[in-house]
Amino acid sequence: MDIYAQKTGIKFWAEADRPREKLLNNGRRHLTDAELIAILLGSGSKQESAVELSRRILSFYRNDLDVLGKVSVTDLCKFKGVGEAKAVSIVAALELGRRRRESDSDCPDIKVQTAHQAYRQLWSNFADLEHEEFRMLLLNRANLLKGNFMISKGGQSGTVADPKVIFKTAIDNTASYIILAHNHPSGNANPSTEDIQLTSNLVEVGRLMDLPILDHLIITDKSFYSFSDAGLI
Repeated sequence: MDIYAQKTGIKFWAEADRPREKLLNNGRRHLTDAELIAILLGSGSKQESAVELSRRILSFYRNDLDVLGKVSVTDLCKFKGVGEAKAVSIVAALELGRRRRESDSDCPDIKVQTAHQAYRQLWSNFADLEHEEFRMLLLNRANLLKGNFMISKGGQSGTVADPKVIFKTAIDNTASYIILAHNHPSGNANPSTEDIQLTSNLVEVGRLMDLPILDHLIITDKSFYSFSDAGLI
């Protein structure tokens, strides 16, 4: 048995430095990302503690929790010391965090009057996706949110935005205004020529049907582009 390696384990640390005890004594906000992940891991290996293993995982993903949130169980199992059960715990915890943000968007009487307010309602729907999706927010006359609807799901380079589906959904839900949105998994929020043409066509149809399109957002994990703010609507 490797006595030196064993003594570097968390159980040999001062109690105040152990992640679980630190959380219980000081609260969750006092822990680093690595310490929180170490609690999910539960244990490390003979060669490194759970905290050291967590730091190694975070370092591999550039200490970016958004990037870590996209990895699979298989990806995490490639790290020595991480088995399937530990990997599942990490993936599940990060998914709960994403869903928490999504549930925050389901509050009643939400007024959407700016691109940033619309982005806050939509970000969690697109977070960590590696494919494109097209969604829309529907508003009433007072700009209160009536619903958040998926229109289509595509591949990494595009998805279909069928005008018939968009406007039928708006009519069926007695909407007064529409805000369109889709994501760019590439991380580049700038609109393509196709995005610009599609938006122009849908805005024109909306005018004819008295269902104005207020904005079209292109969303990435880090930013968003607003056609309205850019003066294109």
